[in-house]
Amino acid sequence: MSKQYTAEEIKQEVEDKDVRFLRLAFTDINGTEKAVEVPKSQLDKVLTNDIRFDGSSIDGFVRLEESDMVLYPDFSTWTVLPWGDEHGGKIGRLICSVHTTDGKPFAGDPRNNLKRVLGEMNEAGFDTFDIGFEMEFHLFKLDEDGNWTTEVPDHASYFDMTSDDEGARCRREIVETLEGMGFEVEAAHHEVGDGQQEIDFRFDDALTTADRCQTFKMVTREIARNHGLFAIF
Repeated sequence: MSKQYTAEEIKQEVEDKDVRFLRLAFTDINGTEKAVEVPKSQLDKVLTNDIRFDGSSIDGFVRLEESDMVLYPDFSTWTVLPWGDEHGGKIGRLICSVHTTDGKPFAGDPRNNLKRVLGEMNEAGFDTFDIGFEMEFHLFKLDEDGNWTTEVPDHASYFDMTSDDEGARCRREIVETLEGMGFEVEAAHHEVGDGQQEIDFRFDDALTTADRCQTFKMVTREIARNHGLFAIF
């Protein structure tokens, strides 16, 4: 289970760690992570579920006349990202559930649906539902304009030792970054395909693991770009 932060603890970390922006992440119906970013001046609104956004252009969300949606952050997902903005300020991240303006959980939010199913399981007498993923991804090289290509950084295979290529260096930095964010990484290795990697982290309850899956993808894409690579899952 993740640490349960209070609003006051989050406010203190924002000040202590020079957090200048708050990234409010949520997931669309296709499983794609989206985000609204606000300056720290909006922190009180963030912590009291008062940040709205236009959901009419998000796949699977609402019609134009019903466009206003509200983000409810889960304080247990609070983290300060290990990279900052271009001026050196830090970015804080909260994973949110999406609600309608009358406060009801939005039915098109996958996170809400997972919480609903977990509630139904609990009512049926099941009090534990742990889940784990094998997180696999491919790395492709970026061109000189920063666009991803179909060229891979290696032609290795399953469990091959590729200690000198950019893909292996990227994988190791991803592992170190994840561990710095509280992940318990159990293993990392090259997968079957060219440029394919796998990093496994410890299972946990279903909601925590699902949130970590989205965090994993965000971290992997960020680190990959620093290595001149692009990650797809």
